[in-house]
Amino acid sequence: MKYIIMKTIDSVKQKLDPNKRNGCFELFGYDFMVDNDYTTWLIEVNTNPCLDESSSILRRLLPRMIDDLFKLTVDRDFKSPLI
Repeated sequence: MKYIIMKTIDSVKQKLDPNKRNGCFELFGYDFMVDNDYTTWLIEVNTNPCLDESSSILRRLLPRMIDDLFKLTVDRDFKSPLI
């Protein structure tokens, strides 16, 4: 799975941040399907994924995902003065 995700990013890396800006990141939405044999298939990758909390699962997962996103990006550049 990790290999598939890295290959999708490699295929478009020349178009990601062509201006080489510092402090930027992008959120991608990867859609997968698992078949009866538990084989995972990549369906599509969205550059503007929907963050609508339209189900109980999404209401639970999206806030955590956004929090983790900021921990991996913004928090690394702007350390909390409380730590």
